Amino acid sequence: MRTFLYFLLFMFLAVVITILAAILGAEGAWYFAWLIGTAMLVLISAAGGALLDAQEASAAAGREQS
Repeated sequence: MRTFLYFLLFMFLAVVITILAAILGAEGAWYFAWLIGTAMLVLISAAGGALLDAQEASAAAGREQS
């Protein structure tokens, strides 16, 4: 049932995006690039923060062992 609800959600989003693309016309590509770029910036920053935390935890564990 959860999979079906996800399917309905994504179909709804696809319809909304298609309608927005039709309304925006040529400017739609710019908004799409802005959205994708912003999402990638957030994801890469979060991954960098997670890697930094992992490195600090590893360094702290190495200091405790020696």
